[in-house]
Amino acid sequence: MGHDKLRKFAENETFSCLLQPSAQELLADGYFHLRDHAVKGHWAERFGNDRPIVLELGCGKGEYTIALAERNPERNHIGVDIKGARLWKGAKYATEHALPNVGFLRTRVEFITAFFAPGEVSEIWLTFSDPQYRSENSRLSSPLFLERYRGFLRPGGIVHLKTDSRFLHEYTRALCEANHLRILSQTTDLYGQAVEVPPVAREVKTFYESLFLEQGYPITYLSFAIDHEGAYVSPVEAGLFDTDYWRGVEGPRLLFGHDSAETRRQKLHAGETL
Repeated sequence: MGHDKLRKFAENETFSCLLQPSAQELLADGYFHLRDHAVKGHWAERFGNDRPIVLELGCGKGEYTIALAERNPERNHIGVDIKGARLWKGAKYATEHALPNVGFLRTRVEFITAFFAPGEVSEIWLTFSDPQYRSENSRLSSPLFLERYRGFLRPGGIVHLKTDSRFLHEYTRALCEANHLRILSQTTDLYGQAVEVPPVAREVKTFYESLFLEQGYPITYLSFAIDHEGAYVSPVEAGLFDTDYWRGVEGPRLLFGHDSAETRRQKLHAGETL
């Protein structure tokens, strides 16, 4: 491990806005029986107020969480990610700028139910999440994850999906259709179509968003209410989403001037079928 990472990890321990729970304690009773963390149901005490809570899952360096918090001081904002070296940047900024409505949580997203009580969260942002082409259950907008979110989102709670992945956008839209979830806003070209969306969706760009925009890839946006009775249905099983088709539509991606892992896979597959 590099010295810079070690420095960041050490500094992370000094940030009061950053909570770093022990995975070992959460998993003491097994993966399917997570132990609740002490903060569950007590975020109002941690923030010192009972304002609505907005989560960003897979927040990376926390740039979107910070931007949301600065634009919406009447709400509390929590960024969640497992990478401590990434969270360091957001936590350091929040500390240096004394932002009272920002928190960060270092944990795996699949452990999220251990940290929030029923009705404790108002909104969720999924910003440029991994499309997880091969594993539906790993997608942050899958039925499995929606079930987790339902455990702590208030009635009428909203999920925002902002992504460069047409695959993930269409999958999530089809999931809404399969489960009769109310879509509030959607566009397949956030900056090219005149569709009403929350202003912050256009005002704030993440590092990766700017990268993909420079490469000419449109950014999509979708927001929906999560309210639903009974089990969530997979859009694949419902016949509303063709995985192979949308995986092909996705097209190549360059990341830092190089093919992404998925692009390399597509090229290899194309070579095998020629």
